[in-house]
Amino acid sequence: MHSPTPHPNYPPLPSPAEMAEWDRIAMRDFGMPETMLMENASREALHALALAGPPLDGSHVLLFMGGGNNGGDAAALARHLQDCGCRVLVLHTRPRSHYKGAAGYHLRLASKCGVPFKLLRENTLAHLAPPWNQPDIIVDGLLGTGFSGSLRDQTHALVRWMNERRGCAFILALDIPSGLDGMTGEPAPEAVRAHATVTFEAAKTGLHMPQAAAFTGTVMPRAIGLPAAARIRHPASCMLLDRSTAALLPALSPEMHKGTSGHVVILGGSRRMHGAPMLAALGAQRGGAGYVSMAAPESLLPHITAGHPEVMTHATGPGDGWDDVNAPQVTEAMRKGTVVVAGPGMGRDNGARQALYLALSCEERPPMVLDADALFLLAESPALRSCLRQDDILTPHPGEAARLLGVSTAAIQKDRLATTRRFAVDYPCVTVLKGAGTLVTQASLPMALSPFAVPQLAVAGSGDVLAGLIGSLLAQGLSPFNAACLGVYLHGLSGLHLQQEFPNRGNTACDIARALASAKKELSTCLPHKT
Repeated sequence: MHSPTPHPNYPPLPSPAEMAEWDRIAMRDFGMPETMLMENASREALHALALAGPPLDGSHVLLFMGGGNNGGDAAALARHLQDCGCRVLVLHTRPRSHYKGAAGYHLRLASKCGVPFKLLRENTLAHLAPPWNQPDIIVDGLLGTGFSGSLRDQTHALVRWMNERRGCAFILALDIPSGLDGMTGEPAPEAVRAHATVTFEAAKTGLHMPQAAAFTGTVMPRAIGLPAAARIRHPASCMLLDRSTAALLPALSPEMHKGTSGHVVILGGSRRMHGAPMLAALGAQRGGAGYVSMAAPESLLPHITAGHPEVMTHATGPGDGWDDVNAPQVTEAMRKGTVVVAGPGMGRDNGARQALYLALSCEERPPMVLDADALFLLAESPALRSCLRQDDILTPHPGEAARLLGVSTAAIQKDRLATTRRFAVDYPCVTVLKGAGTLVTQASLPMALSPFAVPQLAVAGSGDVLAGLIGSLLAQGLSPFNAACLGVYLHGLSGLHLQQEFPNRGNTACDIARALASAKKELSTCLPHKT
């Protein structure tokens, strides 16, 4: 029986609303003063700036203080920077009397300590004298993670002013770059382009969306003392895949043999598509499967497996097409496998649809990974969708996801998080939404976000390799969700390895399969050594 819950300790990626709830629980239920949390945040911001930015002593630091708690963090940080030998100036967007609560407290405290404050008026920036018009460091404390909608004109002008000085000043964003949506990672319509973002307690979901990287710079999560009990009581709905996935690598035993490592059957191939099923087979082999078999029409098998004697074959019917599929032979292929990967190069005709239905409706079938043409057929057939089970895995790219959900590809890409949540509602199985920042989801589990956005993976056949890889991990005993998470992470790590060998691209899908060995080796170094 597979464990339904992922056991690696992945970093949480709370939404802005979830982060706000953590704060409320800490203050309301545990009695933590907001002023203390703000003080902790400012200290962590100081440490992050000292680590990532230029030398602090003697630097001129210009801090932008917005009207919310993000501005309070900036006021508290200004006090610490002054104590470290920096020359500081805080530009605040509201009259000082308007700052209440923790933000007002830290403004008054910083002021008593001699920190200079200046109200931002319409022409303040135009009349800043040197060195404040070209400071060494700029701290963005304008807007926090609660920002949504579009920047107001005045704030938009401040964002542009900071970005214009990015070449000569180091920009640190507090919690999130102003103008960036904390959920989607999209600028609205522009955002501060920071060199580093210190984000408090945990990175917010939007900070790790691929499009956010141009604005966040280095993302530096820093704990500020929120009780772990608050996070446990209200867990984040998303988590970040990282090297904790090493805990999922199948254990090796001196007594293992090919029968203990799973049997992956690839159901695919057609007259025009010989390569796709073989790429899936390569992914399964590199993933560690003990057996890999190719199930396809009899006349196709020699063409698909040419040059790969280690791949076994199983005919699903005579001829070179799926039109003459033989039901007992398809059933036999299903029963042979520990996992079936269906769809690569299969085609989209009625014969392929019939073969896929036979496979999915087989009573004794194993879990299935559905990719490529299988997803096309699934999208247009309610009968096929009704055969899906919780231990199956779908691996759509955005175009395939659009067909499965009945929306446009542009709508998928506009909000990939919302798209992935729809899959968790509409489909019982695990879904892997491929692309930059791949997402893995299943109902009742937190969504998992891949940290990788690697151009070397954007080649034909890359998804076939991933499907075979995930299938092999599932065959070796991982739960469907864990198999998808580990497969996605290893696939992304392989892309990073290929960046060294092919910095300007030019690699093939076969190279991705080959690089899996290096990726697994690197990830295995993260496992604790046993004595």
